[in-house]
Amino acid sequence: MEKERYNHLNTYLKNKFGERTLKICIDANFTCPNRDGKKGTGGCIFCGQRGSGEHLNKIDIPSQINNHLKSYRGKRANKFIAYFQNFTNTYDSVENLKKKYDQVFINKKIVGIQIATRPDCIDENIAKLLHEYSKKYYVCVELGLQTSNDKLGELINRCYSSEDFINAVKILNKYKIDVIAHIMVGLPKEAFNDIKETVNFLNNQNIQGIKIHSTYIISNTKLEKMYLDNVYTPITLEYYLNCLTYIITHINPDIIIHRISGDAPKDLLIAPNWNTHKKLVLNGIEKILKEKNLYQGIYFNKTNNS
Repeated sequence: MEKERYNHLNTYLKNKFGERTLKICIDANFTCPNRDGKKGTGGCIFCGQRGSGEHLNKIDIPSQINNHLKSYRGKRANKFIAYFQNFTNTYDSVENLKKKYDQVFINKKIVGIQIATRPDCIDENIAKLLHEYSKKYYVCVELGLQTSNDKLGELINRCYSSEDFINAVKILNKYKIDVIAHIMVGLPKEAFNDIKETVNFLNNQNIQGIKIHSTYIISNTKLEKMYLDNVYTPITLEYYLNCLTYIITHINPDIIIHRISGDAPKDLLIAPNWNTHKKLVLNGIEKILKEKNLYQGIYFNKTNNS
C-alpha cells in the first residue's frame, strides 16, 4: 500500500485511538465578539448568519450528541470527538464554558473535544480549563487565522491580528493543548505571495494541525454583495489546487492536515460551483502529488527561514 503523501487526520486519529474515530459537530449557541459589538458587527465578510453551522440544529447539547449516536452516523465508529464548531466557542465566562463542555461527556464513546474559536478569545483561565479536560480526554483548539496578512485581515473584517494568534498559540502550548490553524485560500485581494507568507508564518509557530479551506460565497453575506458588485471574483479549482500543492509541500511535515476542502451548504452557495464537488479537490490534489512525486513538507527546509 502506497504511503500517504500528506498527514491525513483519519490516519492520525486511528493511530492515536487504535480505531476509526470521527467527529460530532456541535452548536453550543455561542456568539462572536465580531458580531455583538465588542470587536465589530456583522462578522467576517464570508460568514453567514448561522456561522459555520448552517447544517446544525439549535437544540440542547446532550440531544445533539444522542441524536448523532443514534443515527446512521453513530454506527460508523465507536469513538467520537465532540467538535464545538459554530461561532466562537470560548467566548463566555469560564464557568459557563465548563457547563457547556461538560454536557458532551454523556457517553463513553466521546473520547475528546475540539474547540473552534478566535485567537483573541484565548487566555490563561480558558487554557487552564481545557488542560483539566486533557487529563482524561483528547483536547485540541482550532484557531482561526485565515491569513497572516493583517491588511487582508482588516479587509475581511476579522477584527484580530496575527500577533493575537501568536499569543494564543503560546498560551495553549504552555498548557500542552494541540493547536489547529484554520487558513483560507482565495480571500479578496489575496495574492499568491500571501499564501507563501501565511505558510511561512505557520511554520514558525508551534502548531500541531492545519485546516485549509477555499473561499466560497454564500447568500446574505458581505462577500456576496462584493461578488454581485463585481468587486470580488471567486478563485478557480485549478488555482486552488495550485495553492494547495504549495501549502502541502511547504508546510512542516509533522503537522496533521485536518481538511483540504470546505463544505459549503448547497442551498446557500452562490459561487464557485466547483465547491460542491469535494472529490474534485481530493482526487485533484492526489493526482498532482502522485504525478509529480510530491509529499508534505518536501520543501519545508527551504521556507522555514526565520
